Amino acid sequence: MTRDIIDINDFTILIEEANSDKPTFDSCYFDEPVIAVAFYGSGNVNLSVKYADKQKAFDYTKGLALSFYADEKVEFLHSVSESRPLECIVIATAIRNIEKLPNHEGELFSEMLYQLVHPRDHYVEGPKFFMAPEMQVIVDQIFHNKYEGKAKMMFFRSQITSLVAHFFGQLSMTTEVTIPEGEREKLLQAKEILAANLESPPSLSELSKQIGLNTFKLKKNFKELFGVPVFKYLQNERLNTAHNLLRNDNVSIQEAAWHVGYDSLSSFSNAFYTKFGFRPSEIKR
Repeated sequence: MTRDIIDINDFTILIEEANSDKPTFDSCYFDEPVIAVAFYGSGNVNLSVKYADKQKAFDYTKGLALSFYADEKVEFLHSVSESRPLECIVIATAIRNIEKLPNHEGELFSEMLYQLVHPRDHYVEGPKFFMAPEMQVIVDQIFHNKYEGKAKMMFFRSQITSLVAHFFGQLSMTTEVTIPEGEREKLLQAKEILAANLESPPSLSELSKQIGLNTFKLKKNFKELFGVPVFKYLQNERLNTAHNLLRNDNVSIQEAAWHVGYDSLSSFSNAFYTKFGFRPSEIKR
């Protein structure tokens, strides 16, 4: 397990990674009541929130942004395994600090996370949503940077500030999702199927049959729940995976392109440039 703790103004940032070749648990408490937002990376770890005689479970966390209030009696329990490693960024501040936050951040918390600033239980869940692609890119960069020492801390600070801004920006545009729980589970299944078949993904009609949801509902509700159309999500997953392969593994550009389903190097390079602002060849220099 690795854990970085950073203080930015009156925010405490916890950047935590954990993986294990056998199922294990990672438990976390807060020393005082906090308002926080947790951002989950690609590990897709399971989360249980326990307090008093209550429990809330999250079985799909990949790409999730979850806001909450929690006091000292709340336990956050991550179930870590080889197939579900932990990648979690928590941005937290004590309630006593809300009015002191700079740059009108305190006003944003009070206005947009009112139920968290005025809690009525040990744990209060605020707005949650799956992050837009630009937020997912920031989270991925935080977990996969190669900086060290002061440069690493400077990079973390800049990315965390950007992540908070994106969170409130996306929150302001997000309406309450009213998708029935059964359909929500099917959409999460669709997301997992796409992520597991980047090289040869199913067609929309095939995916619809696999999850037992008609094509119209699949397209409409997938975008409502995850913020992007089905195959825009697929493209983002392909390019993020290729980016990680090129940066962290000893693979060629051609191998990375094939791995995520691109037969044409020029199409792969153009899509890569559109998303990241630079060519894959710039990583391999």
